[in-house]
Amino acid sequence: MIAPRLVSIDAGWFTMGSHTERDDERPAHRVWVDSFEIGVFQVTNAEYDAFVDATFHGTAPHRSTAGFDHPDQPVVAVSWFDAVSYCDWLGNVTGRPFRLLSEAEWEYAARAGAEGALYPWGDAAPQTRPDYDRRWKDGPEQCGRGAPNAYGLHDICENVHEWCADWYGRDYYAMSPERNPRGPETGTRRVSRGGSWRHRVRISRCAARSSIPPALRYADYGFRVAVPR
Repeated sequence: MIAPRLVSIDAGWFTMGSHTERDDERPAHRVWVDSFEIGVFQVTNAEYDAFVDATFHGTAPHRSTAGFDHPDQPVVAVSWFDAVSYCDWLGNVTGRPFRLLSEAEWEYAARAGAEGALYPWGDAAPQTRPDYDRRWKDGPEQCGRGAPNAYGLHDICENVHEWCADWYGRDYYAMSPERNPRGPETGTRRVSRGGSWRHRVRISRCAARSSIPPALRYADYGFRVAVPR
């Protein structure tokens, strides 16, 4: 079994969302998040292979496709249900309650204390990042090749979209509780966060939201794990 490398995130307040960007990121609002631990990297092919081998769960669709098959690349084309099953298995074998991050936890971790900044590093455009034009040509990079954010997290706004636990609600921020919001009770789409190797602009803003139906499997969708502290 390949155990994930984790970093501990202290509890705290932060401003979630945006005052000026897309409608579903408004209103910007203060949120409290309890302490938790989070995977330093997106779940890799090698880590997911251990789950598949142990449970006979279906192999990720692109596992043997050139450009997606390196053990240290993030596993992709897994559904939300696949990601939850992986977390459940990891929890059973480690004795710890692994799960997907909430949307609030994800943004809190991505910001890493950079209150109000567009990106983990500040407001400079993604295209100013080192080697931006040479990265993500045909698929995701191996995890951890870029610089981490201030919390030590790699690829948190880039590489692949990351499934979150929450149902997506376009207007949820207007009614979101202050403490540990978990999204609407029901829905048809699950939240995802972060940028994607196949987008024109491949690094997302910290506040940017996306969502798809939970059964879909796309070649730029992966996930990262969390556990309460």
